[in-house]
Amino acid sequence: MRFSLALPRDALSIPVVRRVTGDALRGLGVSEDCVDDLLVAISEACTNVVQHARATGEYEVTGHVDDGACMLKIMDWGGGPRPAPEDRGVLSESGRGLRIMRALVDDLDIDSSPDRGTVVHLRKRLTWSDGALVRRLDRSLMHNAG
Repeated sequence: MRFSLALPRDALSIPVVRRVTGDALRGLGVSEDCVDDLLVAISEACTNVVQHARATGEYEVTGHVDDGACMLKIMDWGGGPRPAPEDRGVLSESGRGLRIMRALVDDLDIDSSPDRGTVVHLRKRLTWSDGALVRRLDRSLMHNAG
């Protein structure tokens, strides 16, 4: 399963990303806890784009499920990294998004440069609900393969 969204850099786009991603994962039969983790992580990444990307216009979100894992990519075409803000302590609102994303996914990678913008890669191994479509497809393929 793959999807791709091109969205305006606007806070109203974040619920759209959550809806499309959540519906796609639930449709495959991903467990609700796993879906929740991915939705919080992708919301944090998209919020960072909306709040911090220096370019105007669009950003892109792509996702795919393959080999029992979900890979999400959030891309903007801003000016790349900004200087790190001073440490404001654990209770500060700013800067918690990266820590939250790291806690919720298996792999987080951020590629940022002044000429290409920023790409956030999120990867999480999926857990499945009992009646998952993927499990039914696997059984069907195994039965047909003999």
